[in-house]
Amino acid sequence: MSMNWGQVKRVLVVGGSGFVGRHLIEGLLAEGMTVRCLDLQSPAFEHESLESVEGSFTEPDVVEWAMDGCDAVYHLASSTIPKTSNEDPVGDVRVNLVGTLGLLDAASRHRIRKFVFISSGGTVYGKPESLPVSETHPTEPICSYGVVKLSVEKYLQIYRHLHGLETCAVRLSNPYGPHQSPHRGQGVIAAFCYRALQGEAIQIWGDGSVVRDYVHIDDVVSALLAVLSSKRATGVINVGAGRGHSLLEVIDCVERACGPVQKEFLAGRSFDVPAVYLDITRARRLLEWVPRVELKNGVGKLAQVMRSEFL
Repeated sequence: MSMNWGQVKRVLVVGGSGFVGRHLIEGLLAEGMTVRCLDLQSPAFEHESLESVEGSFTEPDVVEWAMDGCDAVYHLASSTIPKTSNEDPVGDVRVNLVGTLGLLDAASRHRIRKFVFISSGGTVYGKPESLPVSETHPTEPICSYGVVKLSVEKYLQIYRHLHGLETCAVRLSNPYGPHQSPHRGQGVIAAFCYRALQGEAIQIWGDGSVVRDYVHIDDVVSALLAVLSSKRATGVINVGAGRGHSLLEVIDCVERACGPVQKEFLAGRSFDVPAVYLDITRARRLLEWVPRVELKNGVGKLAQVMRSEFL
């Protein structure tokens, strides 16, 4: 894929030291971009075209410096995860909503060509009324994380309307792949692989029938690059595998990659929605993109890297 959207040369990745950010930066560098990473810590690798700014996206002076000279912005940073966001919704709003408004203000002043926000392909919708879940599905989030993501999406529309800022919100499903930490409370596949390789039992809430949309990080990056290069990529776009897999199917893939695992079944949790997977028709059409990595192959790649990285 070659960049053809305007004259994008320098890209700011906010939250670039995280799992998705690391892979996105590698993808941008491979396309010949100069990349500036803004995060609380430096990226895990160095490159002659990679610049690092250590700090928070909530600090105006830091943001001003980081955005200077950039043509596009990807915003991936979040101080919360879905299952903990309800513990401090005020803090969630103060950091992630107000902080993002500061980014949008700065992006408008710096005449950023495109602002890409990583939203949530699960929490913004709440409990699905129909499957697969399309972008027009009702949005009824049941956690602060989803409410804030949805609020940011609405502000993206306002900044597009008032300031002409080109914006796109990518509603991402459950990304997985190499270098994903098994200790963060997100990323069930990474956690399962880690426990399997350690010889520990895998804990399953319920009977293992819960279905989710798991998308490999290579497919995520190709979609995010396509968002930058396509002038039609605006509004909200679902990015996922476009199909669901149950936890038992995931465990089957883990066993193929890591060997037999012990399974510990626990009582089901009331907040676990039985099934969520995304309709990716819009992404296929606007981005000319399709996910290519099958779950069993993706889990195999993750396990291979995890053996050398975390064990």
